[in-house]
Amino acid sequence: MKNKISILITAFILSISFNACTDDDNLRFQTVESPEQITFLNNFLSEYVLSEETASNNAERFLWATPDFGAPTAVNYFLETSPDGTFTEENTEVLASTSETQVSVSVSQMIDLAEAKGLSNEQVENEDGEPVFDENGDPVYNNIGELFFRVRADLGDNAENSPETTSAIQVINVRWLIASTGEEGPVSFRNLFLVGNATAADWNNDNNNMPLVRNPENEDQYTFTGKFLGGDTNEFKLLEVRGQWQPQWGLSDGTLAVNDGTGTDPDAFVNDGEAGYYTIEVDLDSTTFEMTAFDTSDLTTYPSLSIIGEATALGWDGDTEMTQSSFDEHQWFITGVELADGEMKFRATGNWDINWGASTPISGFGTMGGPNIPVTAGTYDIWFNDIDGSYIFIPVE
Repeated sequence: MKNKISILITAFILSISFNACTDDDNLRFQTVESPEQITFLNNFLSEYVLSEETASNNAERFLWATPDFGAPTAVNYFLETSPDGTFTEENTEVLASTSETQVSVSVSQMIDLAEAKGLSNEQVENEDGEPVFDENGDPVYNNIGELFFRVRADLGDNAENSPETTSAIQVINVRWLIASTGEEGPVSFRNLFLVGNATAADWNNDNNNMPLVRNPENEDQYTFTGKFLGGDTNEFKLLEVRGQWQPQWGLSDGTLAVNDGTGTDPDAFVNDGEAGYYTIEVDLDSTTFEMTAFDTSDLTTYPSLSIIGEATALGWDGDTEMTQSSFDEHQWFITGVELADGEMKFRATGNWDINWGASTPISGFGTMGGPNIPVTAGTYDIWFNDIDGSYIFIPVE
């Protein structure tokens, strides 16, 4: 009798286990038939400048919101491009696929896309291979155009007859810098200038506004270490062009944002501390901003500072003096200085015991006794920061 009862109990347990396994095997997530449209979260620039010198840099990091498919399952994303923006089956290229909600596109990739649609950074030629000029005798180029992007999301193999959602088409305006012919000046990069009542310029957008220094290895990264006011005068923003209010950078919901002239001005950055020295770091690609207090206890104040070298009018035999900022004694500038092809350095008190140099042109971070700075002939506004040895040359048009 006991054996029969044991057999019945065992059979009952096996039956329950089999049914449970069967139910698990048949489990399916129910997805929504029409998920919400996926949307980009970027603050796109009004124009993206492409150059061979910056080909390895990121041009843009495409960010998007996670769409609601009505099921807790992984989503596949595809960043797509189309030469003419039609996105037909035959005219769509998947630029990247990922399970993340972001993809970076390099300058090199944008150059390839620009070239594929017929853009070029060289002068247009006629059927006979001769260079083309306009009615004013200026060279004709086909270096400006539009690139088209969208992001598509689906569930792939995670659901039968997977629904998908596709973003609106994002138009990216590009300008491919003209190839150097050996006669042109330096390549033009984007600059950022301080404006606001926490800065030397106050809220004047054309008041010799101090520039941030661009990372020579990454044109999207900028830094500045210097004096900021606090208290009731604690706000500032960043401008790309002195004398113009747009493009204007600030904060939107705590995230770095820009008004390129087609939107709404962002909120100001705020110095929450007292007046003093701070380091700000800006990354336009990752849209991040950071401001930290800087210890000034070991700083040296110099009575004079100058540029010197074969690229300057006085060569290596004389100093061209820079002007010390009356707002911040560690910031030095010289405006409208003409330089020749060659090299130069910064030095204090006209003495070689205190000199700064680096190997990168246009912008960089000089070290004490460092190498000569390479210079391309042109007219520049030059800023030097004796706190960290940073410098930036701003071409004057």
